[in-house]
Amino acid sequence: MRMSKMNDVLSKKESERRLFVLEDNMWKVVLAISIPLALYNGFNHLFSVLDTLMASQISSEVVSAVAYLSQIKIMFTAIGTGLSVSGGIIVARCYGAGDIKKARKYVNTLFFMAFAIGLFVLVTIVPFTKPILRFANTPAELIDIGSTYFAIEIIVIISMFINNVYIAVEKAKGNTKAILYLNLMVIGIKLSLTALFIYVFHWGITAMAIATLLSHFFLTVVAFYDLLRVDNIFRLSIKEVHLSFVFVKPIIFLATPIFFERFAFSFGKVIVNSMSGAYGVMVIGALNISNHIAGIINGLGNGFQDGEASIISQNMGNQNYERAIDGFKKTLIITVVIALGGFIMMSIFMDPIIGLFAKGDIAFAREIKNIFKYERHTFITLAVSASVMGLLYGLGHTRLALIINFIRLFLFRIPTLYLLQKFTNLGSESVGIAMMVSNGLVGLTAAIVGFVIIRDLKRKKECVLGF
Repeated sequence: MRMSKMNDVLSKKESERRLFVLEDNMWKVVLAISIPLALYNGFNHLFSVLDTLMASQISSEVVSAVAYLSQIKIMFTAIGTGLSVSGGIIVARCYGAGDIKKARKYVNTLFFMAFAIGLFVLVTIVPFTKPILRFANTPAELIDIGSTYFAIEIIVIISMFINNVYIAVEKAKGNTKAILYLNLMVIGIKLSLTALFIYVFHWGITAMAIATLLSHFFLTVVAFYDLLRVDNIFRLSIKEVHLSFVFVKPIIFLATPIFFERFAFSFGKVIVNSMSGAYGVMVIGALNISNHIAGIINGLGNGFQDGEASIISQNMGNQNYERAIDGFKKTLIITVVIALGGFIMMSIFMDPIIGLFAKGDIAFAREIKNIFKYERHTFITLAVSASVMGLLYGLGHTRLALIINFIRLFLFRIPTLYLLQKFTNLGSESVGIAMMVSNGLVGLTAAIVGFVIIRDLKRKKECVLGF
């Protein structure tokens, strides 16, 4: 009966996609759902590298400013991230259970909340840009270079909040190919405009923020166009917005830990950037570049994590417990294989890749290598961590995800860097070692958590999302 009611609402293509996630071979499901997301994340990091390369054409200080200010921006965008991830979990559960009417109400409520919160962040942050940057212990030279850049990046937040919810909804439906195509268009617009502004017009760092604003606004226009179509099952309607506490409680319950997780993680990175600045502003840029290079490989694992969470959420909504666990196992195998291949590739081509960023600056190349030669050793442990995090998100264990990422920075990374700075003379290598220690230990921690969660899930055979 539930299937009949659902099929009256879903299109044939949507029904087939849903049944594919719930019933088909899990290897095929994981690859079909997650590969577009993995490719998007991989391309996103690759293009971030290209963006950084273009920033390096202005100056090494601009590279450091972008790195430092981006982490502060992410602290504020964590609100929208928490909203979209939690909303995606709930919509996927309703979608998997066949309750399309309830899913539609959540979609409309999520979009309303995203716009309202984004507007609130905008009006409370932009007027106080410089005081906020000073409070974040931003080096004075980076404030002078990038305060206007930061203000424009904050303006982008409204579009980002809306876009993140739209992507989460499409992900919940398993429509990951559309996500890949749309985001590649956004990245293409961003890179094209950045290249135009820097190489042709020779504008500065502010132009890079304008390119970001225009590219994200493009996706916002596409999102509204799609969601206002009459034949869209999640068509936007103010009548479908429900703001009662009882209705939004599940969103808040799941979003709050995710917000604190992302906020704390970014805040921790701001602290690490500030501590790295003790070795000079150049080291902040070197750390950013090392993270970007590593992110090309780690981003693929994070894409599979996103797909895994959607697969698990849908199957848990349909009470397919064994399939949910199988989705985790298949994702873990794939991400570990990718990480191993990435480690081999990055080890072989490490010097040429670093040389692309150093632009003949031997000192800068040395600083990048001092960090990356250690960071590359944790590709596999981060692959394990990504797979476990996908499991936790899919099951709704967002508080556990918060704890894992919190200890990654505030127990494993920052204290390690502090001790290395205080009791050794390793210089900027301390930053790389701290990255290796924290990323290695978080992988071990995640593995233990994953083992316990799966054992309990097999034992109880029940959903623990709590809504």
